[in-house]
Amino acid sequence: MSTTKSAIFMTSYEFENIVIDEMAGNKLFCTFIEHDKLDETLHSLTSRYAILYSKIFVLESPDTDELILTYNIDINNNNSQNALSNTILLHRKKESNTLYTINALNALIKELNAGVLDINYRIEWPQYRNTILLTQDGGLRKVHTKIYKIVEI
Repeated sequence: MSTTKSAIFMTSYEFENIVIDEMAGNKLFCTFIEHDKLDETLHSLTSRYAILYSKIFVLESPDTDELILTYNIDINNNNSQNALSNTILLHRKKESNTLYTINALNALIKELNAGVLDINYRIEWPQYRNTILLTQDGGLRKVHTKIYKIVEI
């Protein structure tokens, strides 16, 4: 691992325009921001979305200079059609607090299973505690995280 910190959101992760009105229910989003954009982004999130559980988790990583905001929104009670820029849809494995995209999950399974994607493959989730699994340039990236702060809405 390099000692130089990298920018997560400036790289080619699975960023696409997320059209919120095509999804239903509770979704977990992750937005990558620079430190100096925290207050502005929190204001934008709270004015744009109905944040579930009244919490936005602000994470940091030793691998990057950015902050990582995770939050659940109720798709049915929002007033915006598109997610903020530098935002991805995530899934969470609760027992290990592992966050992941579906593409990253598939890449992890292939990495652990000799290149074979087997949807029944059992992952040892505790090995990925407090990690975000992302894909970049066709490969898997593991971003270790810790809580920077929890914002109560």
